[in-house]
Amino acid sequence: MIRSHKKLSFVLGMFLAAGLASCSEPQASDNAQEKPAGTIESEKLNFTLDTLYSDFENPWGMTWLPDGRMLVTERKGEILIFKDDAFTGEKLTGVPEVHAVNQAGLLDIAIHPDYESNGWIYLAYAKDMNNGGVLTISRAKLDGNALVDLEELIVNMPEWQGGRHFGTRIVFDKDNYLYYANGDKGSRPENAQELNNSHGKIHRIHDDGRIPSDNPFVDVDGAVASIWTYGNRNPQGMIYDADNNRLWSVEHGPKGGDELNLIEKGKNYGWPEVTYGIDYDGTIITEDTEKEGMESPVSYWVPSIATCGMTLVTSDKYPNWKGNLLVAALAGQHISRVELDGTTYVGEEKLLNEIGRVRQVSQSPNGFIYAITEATGLMVKIIPQD
Repeated sequence: MIRSHKKLSFVLGMFLAAGLASCSEPQASDNAQEKPAGTIESEKLNFTLDTLYSDFENPWGMTWLPDGRMLVTERKGEILIFKDDAFTGEKLTGVPEVHAVNQAGLLDIAIHPDYESNGWIYLAYAKDMNNGGVLTISRAKLDGNALVDLEELIVNMPEWQGGRHFGTRIVFDKDNYLYYANGDKGSRPENAQELNNSHGKIHRIHDDGRIPSDNPFVDVDGAVASIWTYGNRNPQGMIYDADNNRLWSVEHGPKGGDELNLIEKGKNYGWPEVTYGIDYDGTIITEDTEKEGMESPVSYWVPSIATCGMTLVTSDKYPNWKGNLLVAALAGQHISRVELDGTTYVGEEKLLNEIGRVRQVSQSPNGFIYAITEATGLMVKIIPQD
């Protein structure tokens, strides 16, 4: 099936708070009233921005424990502990050694949906192997501030030098299947079309690392059995919509052609056979943007905004954003609020323009939205005012 698509049109948001200058003046309101200092007026929701931390070094993933603590990974291999929106000054010990080269290192972190009964924390990271790196999904438990009982669940072969296009995000669905993304490793894009390697794919495993018997390629000779979809260039954002049992991802295009994709079992998302981008040196990768048997994106970005983490707004704290996707933009240095009608793209608004390279945006268990930035090293919290 080839999906319909449309080129994104951007609506500039405004960024006023946290000591950073606005890119434009606030829009006039029909119901003018005094607003808190630093209020940002977006299309559907006014909010302020609270800067919680400003000293990260390449932060990547974030998750919350049931006791209210937040864990944030840094790519170099550290996990910082926050409590009540403040850095405690503590970091987890027992973190596995990582292959921190280029885009590789300690990446995502997630807790099991049944964490309160089983205590499992999941990590995605590159580990050293034969002078290269290999994406590894592991789990461990907490003993105080120490990770213990570390188990490697799956190692995504073959190992690769250079550290490019490792992905990744970890999400669970309603049946506690674990999905994770693995990039194509950059130097060999055809990896994504070949089922005999783990790269350029989204994978599905049981929470203990076993391969589900209904995965689409378990009976294909030579295929990696954990593959759920293929033809995915470098997905760095993924979110599960529990209400509708849908899995969404965003992935980097080359020069242009970042994609928003609805991820469905066994489907081919086209890279590098179809793309809306060109190579970094300006050469044409392919003339094709559609091809029979390959999924077209729900929408795409030209030029690239360098999509990264994403979240689905379900919180009552942001009533006019409910059902929207928030997509972190590295090169764009903003958050894109994407409106959908079911699985159809409707429109988009740019929020927090020029805040810095946004690596991840997440909704906390108590319903607030947080974002972390890469080069500026920030953690911010969006506080609704309406």
